[in-house]
Amino acid sequence: MDILYLLIPLSVILVLCILAGLWWAIHQGQFEGIEQEGERILRDD
Repeated sequence: MDILYLLIPLSVILVLCILAGLWWAIHQGQFEGIEQEGERILRDD
């Protein structure tokens, strides 16, 4: 039971870190132009 006092706050911190990373990626434009990257493989340069 004592381990829950450690694991629950650690899991909350981990979720907040993941959400912060996702927020950063969205606002930095990491997910823009996804379709273009898939088509880039098929095109000859």
